[in-house]
This record gives sequence, C-alpha cells and structure tokens, in this order.
Amino acid sequence: MNTRPMTLTQKILAHHARRLDRPWVQAGDVLQLRVDWTMASELAWNGMDRTYQALGRPELHDRERVFLAVDHTVDAVTLAKDVRVQRLVQRSRDFARERRLRHFYDANETILHTKFYRELVQPGQLVLGADSHTTSHGGMGAFAIGLGGADIVAAMVLGETWLEVPEAITVEYQGTPAFGIGGKDIILKTLGLLGRNTAALERTVEYRGEAARGFTTDMRFTIANMTAELGGLNGIFEPDARVTEWLAMRPSNKDEALYFRADEDAPYVQRFSIALEKLGPQLARPYAPDNVLEVQDAVGMAVDGCFIGACTTTEEELVLAALLLEQALRGKAARPASPKRLVVPGDLAIHERMRQAGLWRHYEQAGFRIGPPGCSMCLGVASEKALPGEVWLTSQNRNYENRMGPGSHAWLASAATVAASSLEMRVEDPRAALKRIDPSVLERILARKPAGRPIEFPSSEPRLPMTPQPHDGGTRAGTASGGRIAGRIQRFGNHVDTDAIIPGEFCHLDEPSELARHAFRYVRPEFLERVQQGRTLIVAGEGWGTGSSREQAVWALAGAGIKAVIASSYAFIHRRNLVNEALPHLVVTSPAFHALVQEDEELVVDLETGLVEHVASGQRFQAERPSPIARALMQEGGLVPAIRRLGARALHLGAP
Repeated sequence: MNTRPMTLTQKILAHHARRLDRPWVQAGDVLQLRVDWTMASELAWNGMDRTYQALGRPELHDRERVFLAVDHTVDAVTLAKDVRVQRLVQRSRDFARERRLRHFYDANETILHTKFYRELVQPGQLVLGADSHTTSHGGMGAFAIGLGGADIVAAMVLGETWLEVPEAITVEYQGTPAFGIGGKDIILKTLGLLGRNTAALERTVEYRGEAARGFTTDMRFTIANMTAELGGLNGIFEPDARVTEWLAMRPSNKDEALYFRADEDAPYVQRFSIALEKLGPQLARPYAPDNVLEVQDAVGMAVDGCFIGACTTTEEELVLAALLLEQALRGKAARPASPKRLVVPGDLAIHERMRQAGLWRHYEQAGFRIGPPGCSMCLGVASEKALPGEVWLTSQNRNYENRMGPGSHAWLASAATVAASSLEMRVEDPRAALKRIDPSVLERILARKPAGRPIEFPSSEPRLPMTPQPHDGGTRAGTASGGRIAGRIQRFGNHVDTDAIIPGEFCHLDEPSELARHAFRYVRPEFLERVQQGRTLIVAGEGWGTGSSREQAVWALAGAGIKAVIASSYAFIHRRNLVNEALPHLVVTSPAFHALVQEDEELVVDLETGLVEHVASGQRFQAERPSPIARALMQEGGLVPAIRRLGARALHLGAP
C-alpha cells in the first residue's frame, strides 16, 4: 500500500477519520473525525447549555463517554453564598440527571482533568474538551484538544467533529534532569526558549527524545497541560512502558489502548532540542508564562501568598512538596496557619492517599490551609483569590494580568519551589531541601510500579477507512462571504488573551449584551463606549484570543457590536469560536498593513474577496483564505444554525 510517513498525531487522526481516499493524512487536510470522549466543567456548561437548548436538547451520541465535573467556580464558601455559582452548579446537575451521565462529578470532588487523566483516558483516543487544558491528556498518548462549547455540544450530540490537520513540531528532550526537577520546570524552560504563540501556534507539539521516555506520567501530564500556554493545538507523548505500567494499575478503562508512533521520517516543520542535565528550578514572571528566569535569579524576592494547586499540579508534585517541607522544617518551629498559604489537591482520591501517607501534616506545620479539590485561585473567581497589588507564587499554569484576582500579580513555579518559598514568604531555591530527600521515599509513596514482570506493549498502526473523502488540500485564503463592511479601528497589540477580553468572573453570563458590558473590563474599560462611537473593527497583532476556550469572549465582541476582527494570527480555539458564531475575522499578515493602520482610522472590508482597504491611503491588503468548511459554516450563520438545518451533514460542508 502506497503511504507517506506520518506524525503521531496524524496517525491518530487518520485512525479516527470517517472517510479517506488515500492511506495517509497530511497537514491541511480537512477531516471528519469520530470522537471518543467529550468533557466540560460547570463554567463551560453554562454556555453549552444555551447551545444544547438551541439544538432542541437532543439525545447524546454516547452518554457513557461524556465527562462533566463541577470544579471551576466552587469552594465551600462560594457554593454556600454565591447565587450565581449555585445556578451554574445546578444547571450542570440538572443536565447530568436529564441525560443520566455516568461520569458526572459534583462540587469539590475533583478537577476536570485530574480524574479523567488518572482513571479514564487511554492512548490513541480522540478527546475534545471545553477547556483549553484538555491538552493535558496527550501525556497519555491521546489526541486531546480544547474547543469552544458549541463544538463540544456538537460532538456530544453527533459523535464526530471536523478538523484541519495541523502542522507539527517536535521538542526533543535530552539528558536526565536532577531529582526534584519536574514537569513544571521543564515546560517553563520550554516556554522560555520557544516563546508562546510562535513555533507552536495552532500546531501539534510532539514531545520526544531519550529524556522524555524517562518522564513519569505525571510529568508528561504537566508538560502536555501547558502546551496550551505555548499556543499549541495539542501536546502529545508517545505511549510506552511508563503508560502501560500506569494503565496496569487501573481496574478498568485500559483495554482500548493504541500505541501509535511517529514514523522516523515524520514531517515535522521544525525540530527543537532541549538539554535537561543542568536545568534548575524555573520561574515565570507576570504576565506571561514564557517570561521565564531561573529561580536562583529571584531568590529573596518577597511574596504575599503561596498557592499550590490547579490542574497542572499533579500528585507527584504534591507529595514532593510535602517531603520538601518535612526536610525544611526539621529543627524549626511550625508556622501559624495563614490565609496566604493554600494547597489544593486535584482529586479526593489524591487527598486520601496524602492523608494515609501522613503528608498533610507537613503542609499544616508550614502554615498551609488544605482546600477541597477545585480550580481555586488559578481562576480567581470564587472566594479564594488574591487581593489587588498582591504578589503570589503559584504552581498553576497561567499568570495573565488579573488571573488570580483583579490587580493581582502571579509568578509561576513548581510546587517544590512554592513550598520552599512559603516558610519565609520569600522566593527560595528548593534544591538545598530537595537534596535531603530520599528519592526512594517518593517512589514508595507514589507506588507507581505494579508487581511482576514489565508489561510489553504492541506498536499500533491506524485502521484506515478507505472510502472517498473529499479534502481541500489545505488551502487557506479570505473569510466568510457576505458583502462589504466599513468601520473605524480599535487597535490592539500581540497576545491579547481571553481573560482580557472577558474576565473569568463574568463567564457565568451567557447573554451577549450582558457580556459586552464587561468586555475588556480591566484593560480597556472604555471598549464598549468606543464601539458605540463607531470603532467597530478590531485590528490586532499575533495570537489574538490566546488562553481559555471560553466562547463568551466571542459573545462579548458580538454583543458589543464588533463587525470584524483582523489579526496577524489567532489562537486556534478562539478562531474556531469565531467561525461557530459567524463573527467575521480575517488573517492579514502583511507587516506593512500593521505598521500603517492606527487607532480610529477607517477600513473597508470585502468579506467575499478578503480585501481590506485602508481608506486614508487607499492601500489594499489581501487576507488569507480559510478552509472551505469554515467559510461554509460562516455562510450558514454559524455552527448551531448549520446543525439545525443539516444535522451531521453540517460537518461535511465545504467539501468539493
């Protein structure tokens, strides 16, 4: 059979393709794909329920493969007192009851990705989540991506989705990192070297190399999790003996594993090599996860608070930090409990294992409060949040402006670094304390390796459905059809994230007009007024819409009256949300265009041809052309109208 070399991601996509006319896929192909799992949180379901209602609340394709967890907005105080959160939670509970979901987890039982990774996901599966950190599950060798809520509802109902096969890069790790240097330090170093929304933007990131084969499944989770911060569509490791050992400890959900591997001559567009032998603990300064420096260069910096938690902080990190605190406190007085020291495990099962191992007492002696499972301070929308002006050292994955609370400043680090710094509330290099830990104690507590002989794992190849599959060959040009629009400009820079467009505290809203009143609340509060004055076109630089998968960011723009967005590049999920909501958007990469256009100037945009005219100078610039399915969905008025009219055929629009 004539074929071409494929990446790991391409093999998984080929295996899940509905139809193919050749035994391989390549970057730019538009595929209709079978979906194994869909997942969401209560914060995402708030908007998803609106979509589900618009579709008529149909039966789900497979209720056994829908995962819903209440984790983003809840803690005991908020759940008891905040009426908005109570409504969010009840909406998820009602849906779980309505559709008899097997995998529904109520408030403070788990964090969305923690339980799913540990108990359910298998190598080779295709997972869609209404959360950008769905990338986490690539650590287990699955193709896992975040999408907006409308896409997830469509997949829940239809059992499939569409996707343009991404280009791929590979990051090859070499050398053995020192004990205590974990996934967080490694991905922060990667972010610092590659930069966010650059080489990885809208691409697959495949993590390889001799060192990667030695990473634990927890390390892989953290690295894949923060591929979202790189701007990658997905991050993925090849499944191997480490994964097989992990699956062997599960009582179930281990019999569908497929051990795909990239071909030796796989078509990576870029390759990066990162040495880990001399890697030390890393920090990321506000307000970007790639604003990285060595911990040793910030030692002594005072902090107001220390948080250990969020989805990216694994059981391995929690245990290691506890053992570090045990060593650091030897011969020292216990610290008084403080509201500025908080540790939150990712799942009740982890909490119980920590309790049985006697590890929580080390956190308590260090003055930490132990919170129930949930996103907690990472999102800063519940009762646990940083105060204006406070500097927090945190093991979460994002440090955008206002992320932990309005006016707060987040520095990212590993749980070990946060723990070492918590005793004096000053940044401390954790390596001195790490050297006093016996690594075998960590291994014994984690009990990762099953008894008996090592388990062998087979190499898998995709089962290819060789039936005619139209594909567009990856052409990219203009935007939706539909006439000409004119308006004045609101100018933005690079990497404008969805937290800036609509802060998390307003994501309980689902009416575009309400969301519009809070658009850019903390970075450009006059935004709505400017739109009402005629500044209805957004022009931005690279990475517009990076960060969260929240479709409320698009609803806020539409509700405000934005006619179109023009940017050099877009975050993948946000761009897809723009398609789903039929909000015109164009990719104009010309440096001359971005140097020319200024705030309040007028543009005329031809949505049919993709031509953008700068009225003052008369210069015209050509936008790139999107895939046929994206154009067709825009012509239909968005994803929901298309599905209502065509059903599953909506995902085949645009095919020749």
